[in-house]
Amino acid sequence: MAKSTEVKIAVFGRAGVGKSALLVRFLTKRFIWEYDPTLESTYRHQTTIDDESVAMELLDTAGQEDPLQREGHVRWGEGFIIVYDITDKGSFEDVLTFKNLLDEVKKPKNVTFILVGNKADLGHSRQVSTEEGEKLATELACAFYECSACTGEGNITEAFYELCREIRRRKMIQGKTRRRSSTTHVKQAINKMLTKISS
Repeated sequence: MAKSTEVKIAVFGRAGVGKSALLVRFLTKRFIWEYDPTLESTYRHQTTIDDESVAMELLDTAGQEDPLQREGHVRWGEGFIIVYDITDKGSFEDVLTFKNLLDEVKKPKNVTFILVGNKADLGHSRQVSTEEGEKLATELACAFYECSACTGEGNITEAFYELCREIRRRKMIQGKTRRRSSTTHVKQAINKMLTKISS
């Protein structure tokens, strides 16, 4: 049996955007009405994506963490889901704050993340259009999904899977780069030795 690819995903967003509900919907296909918004939780989930076994660690960040804790979450994660509430313009405006935090902590690496507009079932109270979400995702060069943790509409599972695929691609690229650079070091060391011997 092939070893599972391990991925660490952290979910960010303003308090009340539905981070916990989104995670629970993804993991159990159910919606929970009540939970403690101050609790931070980590879930483990084993799945198969494109015929490959994937072990996911999912971090549900609490709404009001302190900056140091938030930075720790960014260092821990390999991929990120930034969630906003389509009925709350302020939560949409917060997206850039979260993206800037990811960039600052993870530099010089490019950050692997997706943008999710939640609460699509509340279209009558919408403050952020689908087009605005798509436009921001294009500017940030990331995938965009609009969904509802409450009703399950929108492809929540696909959002998580796509992020896993992106993390996996990035790991493969980094692995190749690392192997190439170690080969280069060995060649340089041998050339130095040969230069010393011949001189």
